[in-house]
Amino acid sequence: MATENKNLSDYDKATIPNAKDFRFGIVVSEWNDTITEGLFQGAYNALIENQVSATNILRWNVPGSYELIFGCKKMQEQQVDAVIAIGSVIQGETKHFDFVCEAVSQGIKDLNILHEIPVIFCLLTDNNLQQAIDRSGGKHGNKGTEAAIAAIKMVALNKKA
Repeated sequence: MATENKNLSDYDKATIPNAKDFRFGIVVSEWNDTITEGLFQGAYNALIENQVSATNILRWNVPGSYELIFGCKKMQEQQVDAVIAIGSVIQGETKHFDFVCEAVSQGIKDLNILHEIPVIFCLLTDNNLQQAIDRSGGKHGNKGTEAAIAAIKMVALNKKA
């Protein structure tokens, strides 16, 4: 496994652009909320640690991961510099997992192509609950942290372009 014994959330703060004046939207799925709350906390903490004011972080909840697409589309209209989509889909016994994961992946991709506000993909697509726990603040770090760092870097890129 690529993440075996590695915390992917470690980053060098010296390499992160100044985010003091950036504004972020975070859209959080309520489904698997113990996981998505951990991801949100990782993203929020990383933004705060990198000088983003709490007043420049706007959070909206949506019922499930499938609804992240619409939530992110509407969030792009809120004068934010980037949007972070946070969700968790855990493999079950049916194909529902495949349909939701594919739709959200394509929907986030489409938002990035169609609009000028970057949308960061923070959708865990795990085979079981333990994998989700490990990636939302557990032994493999926090994908929410990684998404926040990616969002800061994409805003800096977008402002430079």
